[in-house]
Amino acid sequence: MAGDSSDKKEGESSGPKDREKKRSRSRSRERDRDRKASPAKERKRHRSRDRKRSRSRSKSADRERRQKDKERDKDRERDKDRDRSRKDRDKDGHRRDKDRRRSRSMSPKSRDNRLKRDKDLKKEEEEEEKKKKEKAQPLSLEELLAKKKAEEEAEAKPKFLSRAEREAEALRRRELEVEERRRIIDDERRKRRVFQDIGRKMLEDPQERERRERRERMERENNGTEEDDGRQKIREEKDKGKELQAIKERYLGGIKKRRRTRHLNDRKFVFEWDASEDTSIDYNPLYKERHQVQLYGRGFIAGIDLKQQKREQSRFYGDLMEKRRTLEEKEQEELRLKKLRKKEAKQRWDDRHWSQKKLDEMTDRDWRIFREDYSITTKGGKIPNPIRNWKEYDLPPHILEVIDKCGYKEPTPIQRQAIPIGLQNRDIIGVAETGSGKTAAFLIPLLVWITTLPKIDRIEDSDQGPYAVILAPTRELAQQIEEETIKFGKPLGIRTVAVIGGISREDQGFRLRMGCEIVIATPGRLIDVLENRYLVLSRCTYVVLDEADRMIDMGFEPDVQKILEYIPVTNQKPDTDEAEDPEKMMMNFESGKHKYRQTVMFTATMPPAVERLARSYLRRPAVVYIGSAGKPHERVEQKVLLMSEGEKRKKLLEVLSRGFDPPIIIFVNQKKGCDVLAKSLEKMGYNACTLHGGKGQEQREFALSNLKAGAKDILVATDVAGRGIDIHDVSMVVNYDMAKNIEDYIHRIGRTGRAGKSGIAMTFLTKEDATVFYDLKQAILESPVSTCPPELANHPDAQHKPGTILTKKRREETIFA
Repeated sequence: MAGDSSDKKEGESSGPKDREKKRSRSRSRERDRDRKASPAKERKRHRSRDRKRSRSRSKSADRERRQKDKERDKDRERDKDRDRSRKDRDKDGHRRDKDRRRSRSMSPKSRDNRLKRDKDLKKEEEEEEKKKKEKAQPLSLEELLAKKKAEEEAEAKPKFLSRAEREAEALRRRELEVEERRRIIDDERRKRRVFQDIGRKMLEDPQERERRERRERMERENNGTEEDDGRQKIREEKDKGKELQAIKERYLGGIKKRRRTRHLNDRKFVFEWDASEDTSIDYNPLYKERHQVQLYGRGFIAGIDLKQQKREQSRFYGDLMEKRRTLEEKEQEELRLKKLRKKEAKQRWDDRHWSQKKLDEMTDRDWRIFREDYSITTKGGKIPNPIRNWKEYDLPPHILEVIDKCGYKEPTPIQRQAIPIGLQNRDIIGVAETGSGKTAAFLIPLLVWITTLPKIDRIEDSDQGPYAVILAPTRELAQQIEEETIKFGKPLGIRTVAVIGGISREDQGFRLRMGCEIVIATPGRLIDVLENRYLVLSRCTYVVLDEADRMIDMGFEPDVQKILEYIPVTNQKPDTDEAEDPEKMMMNFESGKHKYRQTVMFTATMPPAVERLARSYLRRPAVVYIGSAGKPHERVEQKVLLMSEGEKRKKLLEVLSRGFDPPIIIFVNQKKGCDVLAKSLEKMGYNACTLHGGKGQEQREFALSNLKAGAKDILVATDVAGRGIDIHDVSMVVNYDMAKNIEDYIHRIGRTGRAGKSGIAMTFLTKEDATVFYDLKQAILESPVSTCPPELANHPDAQHKPGTILTKKRREETIFA
């Protein structure tokens, strides 16, 4: 059998060789035939033969390639089979060894059983291999989708780790964090080291740096592999040259450059070359005077100051235009600039402040600035300009003398504006803070008019009553106005009579019969005098209502209306535009007895009742506001303390024990409380006096005179002292009981901080004063020197004005249909 297989192999191997021999013989025969044929045919045959050879060669090459690839694949498979067979042999060898060891001790039957078992094992292995091969087939699309779905479901299921696994995971995470932190710290340390090295290199001396760099370069070159030996020779030659140069400088007296020492405050970069070493000078004038870069439009060179570029550009174009301009154009430009300078100078002259101008140079703009400077606001047609100072204004000399004697150096804001309006015989509503000089504002126009009347007429008409009636709400205010009027009127021979309660009516009637020009009265006593025929108002042409709002509050409105009915109607102004015409009013003012009736109202606040009264009796009035009407003085610091009624006395004593500058005023709402508080203060050792409506006139006058003279330090008063009372240098006002409305509060605290001085207003608040909380909070917030305490600011009653209906916002509601 072995011999047959070898013969077959030889036959197989010899087959191709015989075929080759046959092919070569046939080719040789063909060649012989072709030789005998003609040369042309022979050429064709050669060509076709070559083609066939090339094709056969390419085919044979392809075949050989394929055979080689197949042989390589077979070799790989053989190698794999060998590896498997080795492993199997090793396993079988182990088994055989074991089997041999066992077989030695086994019987022939047991060996046969062993062989059968091995055959069965081999069959099982073959079957398993077949199954694996079958399994190696690719999965279908449905199987892949099912497999993917199963994997996703397995991932979605929560995986519960054991405690050991969790601890291991935590340790692993901790190691990663530590490693990351260590890496960041190492990076920062490395960067810091690099930064420090760079800084050290920058700070070191330039020559030292040069030496160090040269040394490093030498080390790099020495350490590295030198490909070219020529570089080393050049370097050596240079070093020798430097050495020779150093020897020459040392022994032959060469010029040695002095090393420049660098100080700490020197510049960082030091350029040590000399200006003579610069070789960039170009002697060509075309290049020497180079033209500057000029970019049109908004173009500028980056890195250079923009303003400097603009200046240089404008200078360049200016010089260029100057060169091109003719002599005539230059003259025209000079003329234009001269006119422009003249115009600017005139504008500057016109724009001067009003204080630097004369009266005839004042423009409308200057008068507007003047009014703004003094916080004067006016309403009503054709209001005259205010007074700048007494000397400039056209007042009679005898009036100016009286003003100077009374110590009025400069007019107050209300006087500046109200006096010119009053001298035009116009009705006035003056709203100004307390202590602003309202008395002189209505007295001076009246005195000017009375002094223009002949003295004979005044004597003849003395039984016809006074020329002017001044009404005040309280006796104290009436007496204060009387003092001021006597101060002005006595040097001019003008008689004044005060008609007030608390004094004998007969004495007042006697003085009225003797004749007088001005009557100062409270409404109640004046009606009494008029009804008893002690006084008539036949020639009265001037009516002043001082503190008109207070008179209305005290219920004097019907009395005022009754008094005005006693004045004749014949001298009333016409309620037309003529009442606003300054020329006609001035002519009427100088007409003597036939002057129209002039009504003047002065107040610190302007409630609606005052406006109603003004509309009834005033004809086309001019309204003058000084500052902001109805607001407390800007120089009064307002302090508020919330407490119970029982704590008030204790708090007042605490305030007084801190020390105070006399005089001070303590306001109380009731007469009885006023007396009780004053007595308790006197027991404590304080000098106190009282002022209220229950006191007699002599007692009231005595209390006020003691306070003004300094005999008493504290005045305990009701609202009688709240209006118009002028007590000098009141340092503090204490509202022991809060006023019933904000207007009275404003007048109370107006007793301090007068005539440009500052003062303090302290108010004790209780729950009963809740109606005033809102207005009081607003008044304190508007004051620049006061701070509203949080107890008042956050109080529920201070959040909205009493009487207003609050609409609450509806909450979002869900409506279910």
